[in-house]
Amino acid sequence: MPTFVYEALNESGKTQKGQVTASSSEDAIARVRSQGFFPTSVREQKVKKGKTPAESSTSKTEGTKKSAANLSINIGGVSNKLVTAFTRQLSTLQDAGLPILRSLAILEQQQRPGLFKQIIQGVHGDVSNGTTLSDAMSTRPKAFDKLYCKMITAGEVGGVLDLILARLAEFMEKAQKLKKKIIGAMIYPGVVVTVACVIVLGIMLFIVPSFEKIFDDFDSKMPALTVFLISSSKWLGGRLYPDQVLPGAVYVIASPIFFVLFLKMARKTTAGRAIIDNITLKLPVLGQLVAKTTIARFTRTLGTLINAGVPILDAI
Repeated sequence: MPTFVYEALNESGKTQKGQVTASSSEDAIARVRSQGFFPTSVREQKVKKGKTPAESSTSKTEGTKKSAANLSINIGGVSNKLVTAFTRQLSTLQDAGLPILRSLAILEQQQRPGLFKQIIQGVHGDVSNGTTLSDAMSTRPKAFDKLYCKMITAGEVGGVLDLILARLAEFMEKAQKLKKKIIGAMIYPGVVVTVACVIVLGIMLFIVPSFEKIFDDFDSKMPALTVFLISSSKWLGGRLYPDQVLPGAVYVIASPIFFVLFLKMARKTTAGRAIIDNITLKLPVLGQLVAKTTIARFTRTLGTLINAGVPILDAI
């Protein structure tokens, strides 16, 4: 039978590590619980065959170097999926009555090397030095946004951090499910639009120039729409002007990328966010959807804070 390596908590909240032999992971968890421990991590121990001890130590050294390399990669932010799982696990540990420092230490050990592990280490260090959990999280916006930090603050003020974490985890899980549904619904129309654009671009670059030669042989005046179509084909292929530097197709392909980058840069400023939000709210269908979603999130969050005993002014 396979061997499973486990990490668990005893009755006093201390970490216990060991190994059990079981037929499956469920059986291993049951055996750990039968010893009076609360398992936090149970995984099967994999034994690599055909390696000498020297090769094993070399592979461990290489793995350590890779882990160190992963720790140095800090580009981008933390995915909402990781933050949601962290919130649910922290809520479970707080509901079990563990101290916040112990909970953070457990969750830090379970994280894979990377940016989020460094963030949790930093939060754990700040809290151990006397900083509140909300203040420690607010200095790390790549993982915890303003709404997250404000709800943690309200939980600390009202003394109901476990309840706030549970409702925050539920809120984030619902948001994740809604996001998955939206992405799933947008895959088909997105693929259709992309294929259609590629086909139109191919027609303009390869098919229309062939008709251009036929029209030149007619030696007659062409309609304005045909002239516009041929001129557009020449521009896309870089043949409209003698000194045209880049084909127009390059601009067409690069314009969505630059548009997305422009929106991201604009949203980093207060004025840019206000302008984009005003434009979004005035869109025919999307504006009403965004407004209703924002109002629903506001009322749900406000209700959570009030039910937790936070004063109305502090909640707002």
